[in-house]
Amino acid sequence: MKATIKTGKVMTAEAAVAEIATGATIASVGVIGWVTPDRCLAALGQRHRDTGAPSNLTLYLPVGTGDAMEIKGMDHLAQEGMLKRIVSGSYINPVNPKTGQRPELMRLIRENKIEAYSWPIGASMHWLREVARKSPGYLTSVGQGTYIDPEHGGGKFTERAKDDLVRAVTFEGQRYLFYPTWKIDVAFIRASTADEFGNLSWEDEALVSSSVALALAVKACGGRVIAQVRRVVPRGSRQATQVPLPGVLVDAVVIDEEQMMVTQTPFDASYLGGQPMGPVIGRLPRMPFAADKIVAWRAAQETRTHELSILGFGASSDMPLVMAETGQLNAQTVRDYWFTTEHGSYGGVVMSGWQFSANVNPEAILDGLSQFDLIDAGLCEFAALAFAEFDSNGVVNVSRFGTANPGAGGFIDIAENAKRLVFCGTFTTGGLEVRIEDGQLQIVREGRQRKFVAQASHITYRVTDGVADRAQEATIITERAVFRVDSDGLTLTEIAPGIDIQTQVLDQMDFRPVRIAPDLRRMDLALFARQTHLVAEGLLTETAP
Repeated sequence: MKATIKTGKVMTAEAAVAEIATGATIASVGVIGWVTPDRCLAALGQRHRDTGAPSNLTLYLPVGTGDAMEIKGMDHLAQEGMLKRIVSGSYINPVNPKTGQRPELMRLIRENKIEAYSWPIGASMHWLREVARKSPGYLTSVGQGTYIDPEHGGGKFTERAKDDLVRAVTFEGQRYLFYPTWKIDVAFIRASTADEFGNLSWEDEALVSSSVALALAVKACGGRVIAQVRRVVPRGSRQATQVPLPGVLVDAVVIDEEQMMVTQTPFDASYLGGQPMGPVIGRLPRMPFAADKIVAWRAAQETRTHELSILGFGASSDMPLVMAETGQLNAQTVRDYWFTTEHGSYGGVVMSGWQFSANVNPEAILDGLSQFDLIDAGLCEFAALAFAEFDSNGVVNVSRFGTANPGAGGFIDIAENAKRLVFCGTFTTGGLEVRIEDGQLQIVREGRQRKFVAQASHITYRVTDGVADRAQEATIITERAVFRVDSDGLTLTEIAPGIDIQTQVLDQMDFRPVRIAPDLRRMDLALFARQTHLVAEGLLTETAP
């Protein structure tokens, strides 16, 4: 693709990656499909396929980059011999609906072909600030006792990962986790617009993420910043307030006029805000009926107005869609629910699936580092998060289970610092099917894997410690039962109508709750009655497509 303006900085993706050396450390912005410089990553991957170089690379990703489908992101570089090491704040592990395959990078990790490390996104973001400041490293109390703690693996995801990238240290009598800094040679970032000097603006992007931080860190290391943009405009044609990153920090500009905004979305202006809320809410998709929808509906009952609430991936991010369907969230009330995600979009409606991370019709957007400053400060009082496993010791796991290696993402920082926690998920997984008949929940087919296990396979957060030591309130919500997390274990507080406690709750757990509440309640009958009506009227399908 030819640029309309030719200067020393505007070049093809192939030219931009041509001088990346074997053994270099490269970094890239990207949040799933959002702000992923996919054209540049593809060019680097193709160069290795064609020539065998560069090889032995270290790849640093503050957040998992790409969807491994149409926006391949990190998967462009998942070639044996190309990557020596990857350090990432999260990994992408979907099944491609067209091929039935999981990402190639996940195979390299499963087969121990590379050194793989998983850091919490809070650390992966804040570490960049320390690289930019040329400090010795990032010091934090967040994550102690979890899988990132050296006593529990230090974030190593493969046997090849031998180096201790995280250390436990004592400072003024207190124990902390310490992430030493190291050099980054090249950064790939993405924006909307550049001029011939490389001044960047993000007017078409729903997130900024770590873009500016990556540029500062790499330039502090004497490295090279490559920016992918949709267009180039004349220098001086934009107001300075529109340009967050000056061109002195950019070495190369690559134009991709076809860059996708996010998965399955070339561009959607509603993700940029500034639109009337009524029509926006009216266009939101209606979730098909499934167990996840029951979870999201019940979890929505925990939300409060005028409380900064952070929603994670999965059933928790479905909550606003269910709230919109029931009318709890409408053009008048939406401003009273202060929703955000770990990636810095504020207001509007948090989206789910591959559009998760950004909000429809947001009112403000913070960069990634500032968002985790806010999270670690405890300013998000309420958090709704997913769970893959919950064990008898009060440990929740979302970071590594079965053949999946997603990492923690922002989970650890969010869970450790919120005041009220809700963990959302189905009771079992792997083929679970449910239906509602006459206002009663029926388990058509039980899931193959239990989620309430004797011992979690990975420690993402110790919930009972948070309840005991920091007076957190924690609740687990499933489609058939609700539990309160107390300092000594789980208390069963609610059960769905139609569910048998013994055979469909207790017998499906590897451990028993410490107690069943004497005032055990039924989950809201209106929830189940409404679904029965919608299905009967043909307004809702019974299962997700």
